[in-house]
Amino acid sequence: MATGKRAAARPARRFRPDILGLAVAITLLALAWGYLVYTAIGFGGSARDGESRAWLFLGLATLGAVACLFAGLILAVRLLHRLADGPAPLDQDDSPQRPHRH
Repeated sequence: MATGKRAAARPARRFRPDILGLAVAITLLALAWGYLVYTAIGFGGSARDGESRAWLFLGLATLGAVACLFAGLILAVRLLHRLADGPAPLDQDDSPQRPHRH
């Protein structure tokens, strides 16, 4: 009795610049978020010490941190969806198929 592989052959791995771009963007947004949170903490301390202009900068840093976190989470969801789809076939044609007319 001959035995064979039951599992299908794995598709060849290839470089996917879309995934690399998303990963780099998420990393940069996470770094910006961390910096803005750190800055907001510093401005909060200054604002409590009586520096009235620090309240404005505290608000701006907080809004920037929220925006970075929101954008990073959106991109993370896109990255997870692209990773879940798996690699695209090498011979995939994205053009729509037109019916053949006789």
